[in-house]
Amino acid sequence: MKFAVLVFPGSNCDIDCYKAVEDTLGEPVEYVWHTATDLSAFDCILVPGGFSYGDYLRCGAISQFAPVMAEVAKAVEQGKFVLGICNGFQILTEAGLLPGALLRNSSMKFRCHDTVLKVVNNETPFTIDYAKGEEIVIPIAHGEGNYYCDEATLAELKANNQIVFTYSDNPNGSVADIAGISNVQGNVVGMMPHPERAANLLLGSEDGKRMFTSILKTWRERYDAASIR
Repeated sequence: MKFAVLVFPGSNCDIDCYKAVEDTLGEPVEYVWHTATDLSAFDCILVPGGFSYGDYLRCGAISQFAPVMAEVAKAVEQGKFVLGICNGFQILTEAGLLPGALLRNSSMKFRCHDTVLKVVNNETPFTIDYAKGEEIVIPIAHGEGNYYCDEATLAELKANNQIVFTYSDNPNGSVADIAGISNVQGNVVGMMPHPERAANLLLGSEDGKRMFTSILKTWRERYDAASIR
């Protein structure tokens, strides 16, 4: 399995994501610059956190127009796995690959600390190694992590089981305590907390490690099934 870690001007969690894949899975992983126009060699695309383009206009508002994002959209259509973390989540919403938007934290302060998340949906390619309802510790680091959507969209998220994680103690004002969501197909997940910063006990928690093992396990099961055919 081959991973791509996208890099935009201002990305600062790209190395964290790269190391999480390298150390946790030992699978091939490459940095991919925002001007890239071909992602066909990759099975999973990680859109990391940071301050892409300095967060000018809105977080992720400029990055959505980067050439690589057209390739990310193609990858999504092909059923490949896409995980957007923090600024990556913001970029995916701006690009229309996930519903809703991320607003300023209700406290109007940057929040940087561990949070307890509840696993709401453990049937995505990113969460199969978790138990439904399990509580995990994953850190946050954001000033605009307040997830918002209208009532109709929220009803759809609930009906389609697209809410993946919720906060046990909401740190930013997100509607319905939402910390992470998926697209309808389940192959795209966006979340504000940083699982790559919780992939080793040296970092205080390894609860994020299973997101990466889940991706690899799902891909292998899919690959094995395709080989049988």
